[in-house]
Amino acid sequence: MRYYIIAGEASGDLHASNLMRGLFREDPEARIRFWGGDMMLAACPDTDSYQMLVHHYKEGAVMGLTEVLAKAGKLLGNLESCKEDIIESSPDVVILVDYPGFNMKIARFCHENGIKVFYYIAPKTWASREGRNRQLKKYVDRLFIVFPFEIPYFTQKGIPFIYKGNPLIDAVDSHEYRRPLDKAYIAVLPGSRKSEINRMMPVCMEVADRLGCNVVVAGAPSRTEEDYLPYIQGRKNVSLIFNCTYGILKYADAAIINSGTASLEAALIGTPQVVCWSTSKATYFAGKYILRVLDHIKYISLGNLCIDKAAFRELIQDDFNADAVTEEVKRLCDDRAYRQTMLDDYKEIRRSLGGSGASFEVAKAMVEELRKA
Repeated sequence: MRYYIIAGEASGDLHASNLMRGLFREDPEARIRFWGGDMMLAACPDTDSYQMLVHHYKEGAVMGLTEVLAKAGKLLGNLESCKEDIIESSPDVVILVDYPGFNMKIARFCHENGIKVFYYIAPKTWASREGRNRQLKKYVDRLFIVFPFEIPYFTQKGIPFIYKGNPLIDAVDSHEYRRPLDKAYIAVLPGSRKSEINRMMPVCMEVADRLGCNVVVAGAPSRTEEDYLPYIQGRKNVSLIFNCTYGILKYADAAIINSGTASLEAALIGTPQVVCWSTSKATYFAGKYILRVLDHIKYISLGNLCIDKAAFRELIQDDFNADAVTEEVKRLCDDRAYRQTMLDDYKEIRRSLGGSGASFEVAKAMVEELRKA
């Protein structure tokens, strides 16, 4: 069968690559065309003219109202290019991986053109944009969810779904870790988007100056050294390392993490953390008062949401400042009881996500759905 997969960010590239390996195992004749990244490319066993990377996610990942407006023209061009390529390649199914701002438009297009749609890693409508649930019902043939707290939510909304656990467990447990430094350090994961880096790094570098300890910044796959240099130049205690995020997390005494998948990865790896998040005033206003992101859920971090409990602290918008972050990092490093309580909560988070093999189970379920049609 012919599969067309669309992933728009680093995390989607990771999960889609593991899904692809599962699809190749379940369907030996699978031919996959995709928008994604290097990990998806590495999952391809050959160079068939159909089986190829059409568009790299590094060319267009954005987040937030102001960032979307700034790059609207490019995004619209990518959207039209994607639609044209889908029609030309005539897939049996289009598999959308997260990235809802783009992928929901593709879902509608595919539905209107009689192309089957699977959505892997559902849009977070439980946090914002609940109106998308109507689109999921109308345009998506099967939703594949990855969090236990989504089960009652999508059941209540009447949206058919399949749940096979969370693929991050496999990604974390199968990784070959390498230590980035031979001395103690604090990890900083400022996010993968330029706007996130620009908001996270000034505060994190002030914390590095105050603590005077070694700090390792995990460079995002979609970024270059130039994105970080304005903040790390002249700081001998700060290192920037690419392609070692899991190793950086595993061996860190503590981590300062931009809210996102990385915070759940830290929980599964076992790194004490503080999650930080800030955005433009326009995006924050939209999130709080229009999209209901902060009014209707208790937490912004996936790990805390999984157990409905603050396993680790979240510093949001104005609370994200050098004083608060410095104080929390010191506690993470020095308060042994505080650290142990967090690590115990991490075990609960891991249990909530189910066992291993989620990516392959999802691939198997997808192939079965297609063969039933």
